[in-house]
Amino acid sequence: MKITKFAVLSFLLFAFTATSIFPHAVHAQDPEAVIDVNGNEVTPDARYFIGAASDDNTTTLAVSATSRIICNSDVIISSMSNGLPVTFSSPVGESGDRTVIREDSYLNVNFVAATCRMAGVSTMWKTELRPTMRGFVVTTGGVNGLNRFKITKYEGGNNLYQLSYCPISDPMCECSCACVPLGNVVDRLAPSTVPFPVVFEPVADQSS
Repeated sequence: MKITKFAVLSFLLFAFTATSIFPHAVHAQDPEAVIDVNGNEVTPDARYFIGAASDDNTTTLAVSATSRIICNSDVIISSMSNGLPVTFSSPVGESGDRTVIREDSYLNVNFVAATCRMAGVSTMWKTELRPTMRGFVVTTGGVNGLNRFKITKYEGGNNLYQLSYCPISDPMCECSCACVPLGNVVDRLAPSTVPFPVVFEPVADQSS
């Protein structure tokens, strides 16, 4: 069937109109945005479970805490049913668009949980030297602007990510202040040379 010039011009006009009226249909996502398990951009202050992805992309483990009421609680790897949701936000002083969480940008991470009534207690993540673990672990009690984390692509897996801790001025900075990957160290989230892949699952009820 012979295609007329009119038909070609009509198609091009329709395509141009569609991209003008519906730009999100063509550019649905920020190319640097972190994507959740539903294919949506991860956004600041929304609640997510951090799932530990296995080789077959199933998530049976999740990030949680040693106590569901945060009181200097460590960040642990637990069953998915015991996962504790978190929120992501930009540290104080960080500039730029804050409508989505982007790969390789500095972040604060907070558990969505109640806290005990003790001085210095907060739900914000930080790292702390733990002699019993022979090194640093990720724990709670962080301060905004001093405890930075990053989300980056995990090598060897599609739509998988890894978490890193980015020190500013603590003993981990004696040689280098480069970000340190986090992994599962005896069921604790801790700096590790073997990072583990994670995914982000939005909490079904964001209002609770």
